[in-house]
Amino acid sequence: MDNRTRRLFVGCRPPTNDGYRKHADTGKINHHGPTGDGTDATRSIPGTDVAFSSNGEGTLTVVHEDSPEKFSVLENVPTKKSARTRALDLKTHNIFLPAADFDAPAAGERRAR
Repeated sequence: MDNRTRRLFVGCRPPTNDGYRKHADTGKINHHGPTGDGTDATRSIPGTDVAFSSNGEGTLTVVHEDSPEKFSVLENVPTKKSARTRALDLKTHNIFLPAADFDAPAAGERRAR
């Protein structure tokens, strides 16, 4: 949540893959826009008009709030596929996206669910 504007940046999962800005006090949705597939986490960067969503497809969608009623996608940054969970360093604004490599199951074994 951006405490200054009292807006939330929310990411949705398929089939829409939309992100939207919602006012925390009124619940009014200000704007819809695209994010990547498999959004896991969203975050506004305090003191800026920037928010982002980390997406399991292998992208980080970065958006800018152009006005209270509109935001635009600045960039879809390529990441490692599965890098969905995120952390933000509030001092540097560096975003951390851990990801794992998955090996195929050994012959005769099934992958755990």
